[in-house]
Amino acid sequence: MKTAEFRVLAATVQARLKRKPKLSAVEYAQRFAREVERQQERFCIALALWQTCRRKACRRHRTCCDDAKACLGRALDRVPHRLQWQARENILKATPRNIGAPERAARQRMPRDLYEGGDAGKTIKSNPNVASGPQP
Repeated sequence: MKTAEFRVLAATVQARLKRKPKLSAVEYAQRFAREVERQQERFCIALALWQTCRRKACRRHRTCCDDAKACLGRALDRVPHRLQWQARENILKATPRNIGAPERAARQRMPRDLYEGGDAGKTIKSNPNVASGPQP
């Protein structure tokens, strides 16, 4: 192996070994909450909840135009669990591999979990990527 090639390889290996700084609990919770909101909207679209919505704007635009969490809550008992599971699986298949921990934690939840409690507290405590103490 030539010296130049070895230097490139060594630099690549060294760059991969550097660890990313852990997220603070506040930053993790903020990113998790934003992703929960996006995930609620994704489920509304994937389950086509706009078709039975009471709001004309939702039916006209063929998407949720109001509160996605409330729309999801109304539909939980009407949509079979199997369809909810399939929608979740389709969303997970479309998820990139390099997505962050808060986003992945939100996307792995079922619609009922997103409606009843998108609480990041349990997720933060169980996630090793979150720094427990104050960040310098």
